[in-house]
Amino acid sequence: MRHFRSLLVTGGAGFIGSNFIRYLFKQADFTGKVINADKLTYAGNLENLAEIDKEFGAKGRQRYFFHPVDICDFGAVEEIFLKYQVDAIVHFAAESHVDRSIHGPTDFIRTNIVGTFTLLEAARKYWEGKQGVLFHHISTDEVYGSLGDTGYFYEETPYDPRSPYSASKASADHLVNAYFHTYKLPVTVSNCSNNYGPYQFPEKLIPLMILNAVEGKALPVYGDGMNVRDWLYVEDHCSAIYSIIRAGRIGETYNIGGENEQPNITIVNKICETLEELYPVKENTFIWEAGNKSDGYKSLITYVGDRPGHDRRYAINCDKIKKELGWKPSVSFVDGLKETVRWYLNNREWIENVRSGDYKKWIEKNYRKR
Repeated sequence: MRHFRSLLVTGGAGFIGSNFIRYLFKQADFTGKVINADKLTYAGNLENLAEIDKEFGAKGRQRYFFHPVDICDFGAVEEIFLKYQVDAIVHFAAESHVDRSIHGPTDFIRTNIVGTFTLLEAARKYWEGKQGVLFHHISTDEVYGSLGDTGYFYEETPYDPRSPYSASKASADHLVNAYFHTYKLPVTVSNCSNNYGPYQFPEKLIPLMILNAVEGKALPVYGDGMNVRDWLYVEDHCSAIYSIIRAGRIGETYNIGGENEQPNITIVNKICETLEELYPVKENTFIWEAGNKSDGYKSLITYVGDRPGHDRRYAINCDKIKKELGWKPSVSFVDGLKETVRWYLNNREWIENVRSGDYKKWIEKNYRKR
């Protein structure tokens, strides 16, 4: 079982990264420090980690440290290695939205490929001759392409990316594996299915539908709504990553799935049903005052033209991680969705800060002037 004294988390202010940092500090057997390196693009929000910073930051137990670093900046990355004696990296930092990659692929190539390369080079330089170190790279099931009505993605499935986003992640995966084979850099890789849960940026499907429904706006569904995804609750993903960095075999890839395949239209319908349970339409002034008093949230569903290169189905097989590391998803989709909807209903200030950009003012006030 591996234990790390100084763990660098890239993209730790994002959705999955911030959930992972919170997860780490809940683990009794994790006693090291965490360095969060995040460029703080539109989806990076340090409000996600305010309580962690208060308890474990520089004014607390001094086990959590934040640096506003662009992972493409070798000098800045190297400085973190030297200052904190980093012995492990969990690499989340990435541009991750398919639609954005279609309209503007440049940032995806730079961050996802060049940024990963920069981290690998820094690790190779600093860790030369060192034992007990690890570079764990977070990837996606989208690198495998699209499935038909049957079958699953396995760790050995050939890569077949269909969007600039998935192509950039596939490139990064290949770089990580190349550094293992060429330079013997200790690496592990994980490819996960669609995550959902608290603190997800509102452009993604589940939070977008929750917030649009609450505000009485259209719920846009691409094409016929029958594109299938496997949904993984974010805390289950965090527990899988923790299992891999502690005990995963060096040089191996592990698929992480929620074992919960559902068409997009089914997801949207379930969001509407969960909202009706937790926040009935008759209590929702946005909808009630607009005159939609009887049709409910499902009446807001609107079909729109499909996006280019929209993969039809993803389904991930995670037998390897279950067999080797004893991990399995523990949160049912019903429970995970209910918890997610409840979180968005109860955190309107966070949502408004993210939408308005006021979270950047919060960051400026709480971090930049230290």
